[in-house]
Amino acid sequence: MTETAAGSSKGRPAKQAGFFARIALFIRQVIGELKKVVSPTRKELINYTAVVLVFVAIMMVIVSLLDIGFGTAVGWVFGGSGSTDQ
Repeated sequence: MTETAAGSSKGRPAKQAGFFARIALFIRQVIGELKKVVSPTRKELINYTAVVLVFVAIMMVIVSLLDIGFGTAVGWVFGGSGSTDQ
């Protein structure tokens, strides 16, 4: 179990730790948290990648359709096929 800043006092009045002691405590806590990290398996990683790629493809289709729709609407409203010659 890692030592925490709040749990290290154990009922005594809080004493300000030195600068390097606080850095050492932070590094110990970071290492303790990194030991808890679980890496995905190869199958999970492939599954997550596929989900992200499908989501991105769907969003590309939606944004493209909206772009074409708004472009067509703007061209229709402002008469995009008109001549600028006077």
